[in-house]
Amino acid sequence: MNRADFPILNETVHGRPLVYLDNAATSQKPQQVLNAIVEAYSTWNSNIHRGVHHLSQVATSKHEGARQAVADFINAKSSDEIVFTKGTTDSLNALAFSFGEAFVHEGDEIIVSGLEHHSNIVPWQMLCERKKAILRHIPLREDLSLDLEAFKGLLSEKTKLVSVAHVSNVLGTIQPIEEIIRLAHARNIPVCIDGAQSVPHMQVDVQALDCDFLVFSGHKMYAPTGIGVLYGKREWLEQIPPHEGGGEMIDHVRWSGTTYNELPYKFEAGTPNFVGSYALHKAIEYIESIGWKAIEAHERELTEYCEQQLNAIYGIHIYGAGQPKAGVISFNLYNGEQLIHPFDVGTLLDQQGVAVRTGHHCAEPLIDTMGVPGTVRVSFGLYNDKEDVDAFIAALQRAQRMLV
Repeated sequence: MNRADFPILNETVHGRPLVYLDNAATSQKPQQVLNAIVEAYSTWNSNIHRGVHHLSQVATSKHEGARQAVADFINAKSSDEIVFTKGTTDSLNALAFSFGEAFVHEGDEIIVSGLEHHSNIVPWQMLCERKKAILRHIPLREDLSLDLEAFKGLLSEKTKLVSVAHVSNVLGTIQPIEEIIRLAHARNIPVCIDGAQSVPHMQVDVQALDCDFLVFSGHKMYAPTGIGVLYGKREWLEQIPPHEGGGEMIDHVRWSGTTYNELPYKFEAGTPNFVGSYALHKAIEYIESIGWKAIEAHERELTEYCEQQLNAIYGIHIYGAGQPKAGVISFNLYNGEQLIHPFDVGTLLDQQGVAVRTGHHCAEPLIDTMGVPGTVRVSFGLYNDKEDVDAFIAALQRAQRMLV
């Protein structure tokens, strides 16, 4: 992995070399992606789909080329199944509104899991409040894995959709998505996969999974902020209404009423983020130039190495230990029975140039289940290496000496 492609890794923090281990929050960007942003604004910036002039046609070609690249990246049947959004949260809000308008009524149920990020809870809560529906969640076992037996018991004729994270943003644990989809589909219930933490770290094939919807963000996979994806099977996207109105998503507007554009444009009101989509395309090309086999092996090795080093430190408790993970480790430091607040640990790590995430990680229900105020979260990207882990461990041991 070429760290030299990421300029920010040359920065210093508090006089120390930056060790960036907060990739689950957002990833850093390679020079190839940064160059793409400059190129777009410098050489072909123009609104798309609406102009006959050269710049507009170039911009349109770049944007639609990115859509095809995303479709190929996740193995969608068609680029028409790729809707560009602002990110995972925006995708989930769009789906909750549109799917809810078409298919959810009073007394119906939506199922999420006890591991979810707020973005895969709150939009469904809002839908249920609006429609007088019920939000249920898959409970967790003692080891914080999903209780699939309980999930089977939740499925009923009232269940209209199941929406679960592929990878927990708190624990990094990989969920049994294939089994969840199989169980739901056996009862003709569609499934949405939150791929925010999986798509950047593993090859996701929507046809092989047979998921009905998949959502993810560009900024967690080396692309800019403000660009994301809502994938939906054509048969579902054709049935649900748009969630926003305005330019781009219309076919014809009359005082008597409006007809909507064809897929996927009926879900893309306003001027699209064509610079973001082009930069996302370049991020995909960057990932593919390295290859999934190499990325997955590298990140798995780093995660296992880091867990080994943490386990050697007295007073460390790792959550979700022993389960398959995708580049995320959450832990807390204890002094005997006394928990050292994760904020204090994170602050002392930051003073040594090590960037980690602390708190509830936008997953308060899960943190409440764990019975702690939060955790310290370490998360890896393809540019991290064992030297980063060693620097983190050394900084953590120094923080421990100061706190215990």
